[in-house]
Amino acid sequence: MSEQLAKVARMTRSVSQLEQYEQCGHQYYLRRVQRVTPRPAAWSHQGTAFHSAIEAYERSGRQLAVGVVTEMFSDEYTSLTTRAMREEPRLDRWMTAGRKAPVADIEDRHTLGREQAAAYVAWAQDKGPSIWKAPDGKLGIELHLTVEIGGVTVQGYVDQLPVEPTGSVRVRDLKTGSMKSKFQLQTYGVLVRKALGLEVERGDWYMAKKGSLSRPVDLAQVPEEEIGRRFADMDQGVKAGRFPASPGFHCRFCDVSHSCSFFSS
Repeated sequence: MSEQLAKVARMTRSVSQLEQYEQCGHQYYLRRVQRVTPRPAAWSHQGTAFHSAIEAYERSGRQLAVGVVTEMFSDEYTSLTTRAMREEPRLDRWMTAGRKAPVADIEDRHTLGREQAAAYVAWAQDKGPSIWKAPDGKLGIELHLTVEIGGVTVQGYVDQLPVEPTGSVRVRDLKTGSMKSKFQLQTYGVLVRKALGLEVERGDWYMAKKGSLSRPVDLAQVPEEEIGRRFADMDQGVKAGRFPASPGFHCRFCDVSHSCSFFSS
């Protein structure tokens, strides 16, 4: 076993790792064992900058003015994309949605991200969800939690924990795009219960594209054993060196397809 493979075999697992492995083991291998540099995408930087700006807004007790929040988004987005362009100056290698030119995509996502940040501020001021706070004052925002599930150490970053009228908390994930993972909410529900000892009945997504919440997802009926089984299967596969390729339509959106022998453009 190579040194890097041994390191990956010992890694704490996460939802993103598991879903990447289940979708295509070879993609997982290229990204984490071969450490292929992924192609950049403006949508990724948009999501990171949005999360950063909204975290700052929530930690301020929603006292930051909307103009300050949008400028925070701009500063972070510009910093991330500028750094990415230094690392990959050939914009034709950047990933984009549809047939849009990379330069236009980068510019459009800057504008869109500012609009989404402003819309979140308006939504939060109107709806005013109460965020859970720990006895030591720690706010339930971007919480890094690690527990054992199915004999596997699993970690996750929970975007928000709003308090329900019943006294339980809701797992909320912020999305700037359209992709949603019910398994992510289910896993985070287990993380919150085990790491914080809180009751979790439901989860949802704040959909920045719409400026509103999704329908709630029932998390009360999801057995921990079911979540643990998937993590255990993935963990065992990695440790056994099994990384099966699963070529298909999703290859078009793979950020390491340029180094994949199974991909045909």
